[in-house]
Amino acid sequence: MVKKPSKQNRYFSEEFKRQKVKEIDENLLTISEISKEYEVSRTAVYRWVYRYSKRFEQGVSQVVQLESEQEKTKKLKIRLAELERIVGQKQMKIDYLEKMIEIGGKELGIDLKKKFNTPPLTGTEPTEGNTNIE
Repeated sequence: MVKKPSKQNRYFSEEFKRQKVKEIDENLLTISEISKEYEVSRTAVYRWVYRYSKRFEQGVSQVVQLESEQEKTKKLKIRLAELERIVGQKQMKIDYLEKMIEIGGKELGIDLKKKFNTPPLTGTEPTEGNTNIE
């Protein structure tokens, strides 16, 4: 029976742990990369993160968002700003045209906004094509 060499207990300095957590926070390294490179369990690295990361302070909730989601959000914000600008321009055009109608109405002495509705047909009056009324 061949015995596997047991893992030695290794201790990493607090400064080393803080540096690796900082690299994780800045997206320079992943937990998996640190785990493989330094032969440390992922659980241990997660403990370092929970202890030393500013993102995991008590009372602070964290929203996990993928890079693609961040890009989508950024593009949507840009699109929203563009649409708000367009709506603002259209509103200015509407205000301008309404003012022109008001000024034109005063110059001509008539209400240009007035709607000239025709009275609804009752169906009893003859039309051009139908002269047979009963």
